[in-house]
This record gives sequence, C-alpha cells and structure tokens, in this order.
Amino acid sequence: MPAATERLCIRPRGVVRGAVLTLVFAGVLATAAATGSLPRQESAGEPGGASTRAGQRSPGGAPVDSAALNRAAAEAMADGKSGKQAAEEFVSRSGDRWGAVYDKKEYAEFEQALDGTYTGVGLSAGRAGEDRVRVTRVQSGGPAARAGLRAGDRLVSVDGRPVDGLSVSEVVALLRGDGVPGSAVALRIERGRAAWTETLHRARLATDPVTVRRLDDGTLLIRVAAFTKGAGTRVREAVRTAPAGAGVLLDLRGNAGGLVTEAAVAASAFLDGGLVATYDVEGEQRAVYAEGGGDTGRPLVALIDGGTMSAAELLTGALQDRGRAVTVGSRTFGKGSVQMPSTLPDGSVAELTVGHYRTPAGHAVDGRGITPDLAAGERAEERARTVLSGLGGGS
Repeated sequence: MPAATERLCIRPRGVVRGAVLTLVFAGVLATAAATGSLPRQESAGEPGGASTRAGQRSPGGAPVDSAALNRAAAEAMADGKSGKQAAEEFVSRSGDRWGAVYDKKEYAEFEQALDGTYTGVGLSAGRAGEDRVRVTRVQSGGPAARAGLRAGDRLVSVDGRPVDGLSVSEVVALLRGDGVPGSAVALRIERGRAAWTETLHRARLATDPVTVRRLDDGTLLIRVAAFTKGAGTRVREAVRTAPAGAGVLLDLRGNAGGLVTEAAVAASAFLDGGLVATYDVEGEQRAVYAEGGGDTGRPLVALIDGGTMSAAELLTGALQDRGRAVTVGSRTFGKGSVQMPSTLPDGSVAELTVGHYRTPAGHAVDGRGITPDLAAGERAEERARTVLSGLGGGS
C-alpha cells in the first residue's frame, strides 16, 4: 500500500466535453483518511507525519505510458488475474512516485473527500510510541464526540482486531469499514486505568478546513487545513469582512493540498488578479490566475512547514514571488507534479504523472519545496506575529 496519496491532477468535470478541466490535488485524501474515510494514508494525524516525509524529496518520476498500462491491465484480465493489481505493479515499476491506482469505490470516496465530506466516526488516529495508536483529534458533533471520546484516548482494537503494530492506513481502513452511513463499529478504548468498548455508528460528516479567529492584538488568524470545495471563498470572505488595517496571519502548516481552483480563489483574496502558477501537461504550457479585486495592502504573513503541500505550496509560491506576503516557518514538502486520470478496462482508475507546475517566478516546486523568508521552528507562530506587527498589522 502506498505511503501517501498526495497528488496534483487534472481531471475533466463531466463524462464528455473534456475540454473544461479542473486542477485538483488529492492530498485532501490525507485529511479525510485520518478521520476514518479512506484507506490510503500513512501519516496524517501522526506526530512527525507529513513533515517527517518532507526529507524524502525526489522528482515525481517520468511520465507513464498510459496505453501500455491499459494493455498490461487488459492482458492480466484475459489471464483471469486482477487488472488493478497488474496496473499497480506497472506503475510501481515505472518510478512514478505519485502515480496510483484506485478501484471504483476508492475513487468515489476520493471525489467525496474533495467535496469536503466523508463517511466515518469523526476521529483522527495517530501513532503513539513504537506500536500504540491514540486518538489525536475528535470532530465536534461526530459519533466519536457524542460518545465522549477524547484526544489522547488509546485505541486498542477495532471490531475486535487489535491495532497495535498496524499502520495508520490500516487503522483508517478498519474505522472506515464498508463506508455505509449507519453501519456499526466497535472500538476498544483505554483512558488511564479505565478500559471499555464503545459501539459507534458511522455517519456522513463534513470537514471544516478553514477556521477564522481574532487574536488579542487584533490580528486575523486564518487557518486553512485543506483546500476542499468552498475553502477559497471562506478565506476571501474572511479578508473582505476584516476590520480595516488588521493584519492577517495565514496558517498553511500541515495543509496537504486540495482543489487548486480553491487555492487560486484564496490567492484572489490578497492579489488583484495576475499569475498564480504555471504548469505543463505533456509539454503544453498552461497557467492559473487570480481574480481581480483582492486586498493588496493589508499586512500579510504566511506560516508554512514541511506539511505544507502542493495546492498550499502553489498559494505560498504566488504570495512569496509576487511580494505579497512574508513567509515564516520551515521549507515546504515539495509536491508539484501533475497527474491525469485514466480509466482501465476493469473500471479502476490510474492517476499518472504528466507534468509539473512552477511558481510565478518560474521556480520548480516538485522535489524542492519552498524556502520561507524567515526560518522558524517551534515558536514559528510567535515569530510570525512579531513580523506582522512590524508590518503594521498588530499592536
């Protein structure tokens, strides 16, 4: 099972008339998977998860021959074997780091995740020590929250299967189960010396990727966890309604990506039109632009780290290259390859690397990441607030 499913891909909206394409980044799978929706995630919610992987930088790999991939899947099916498995082996041999193959159900869940919804119990699981698994976050209003589960609880088993030693992706797959709302799942929980079994019923839940709050010095803190549908509009509305002169701290740390169209809308909150990024698809050059009318004068600092990925890196690069924001934190992940889906003979879908994107100044992101203007570690937010104050955005 792949260690991650973060992808920037180009996907046609609609069955035909594929001339209208929407740029999307499947890193949002990481957000949904951690809450029990998807099975293909190793690090979301873990201490040192995505940011640890930032050291594993490498190019996205050479483009895969989609026709040859389809032939390999068809030949396997003709021999009575799994076309999906043959495709996975083909992609693995190709060296395409970000290529992956989904069955129909996984791909449908992928689409749900991009819409900001998922079926699960509303908790994030993370590694605690060598083998143990703990609850790292409980979503307000979800089944886990209603049952009284808390962050820090130890997850011992799911439906009777011990989870110690399992990867986070395997735990997520158990939590997700059949993905049917209303289906039951029994969790064995430990809290201190207490231990009990809690039966939860999975539900359709919505993620809340954008949080906005006013700090005590008047600064507007906008935290964007993922660019799912509507996130860009939330950012733009928050900036539009902010008090005059209030600085903005845009926190993109741990943002695994999302819809690039949403990242472009978020960029439009701070830019008066212009280039956000360029990208190539099989040699053809294309571009992403911001809308006009953004707030170009409000002080802005962007917080980034090794978990800032793809669509979030695209936004970071645009704000940095165009001199619109001071970036504070640590170097971003470095995911800037473009994938395009291809339907295989058995109905599964392969997403294959076809190109890469660059920042407005022409800097490549894939395998390199973005270096912040001001490096900061554990006290990054404090440093960012100091910088923002110096720009006139705080008391």
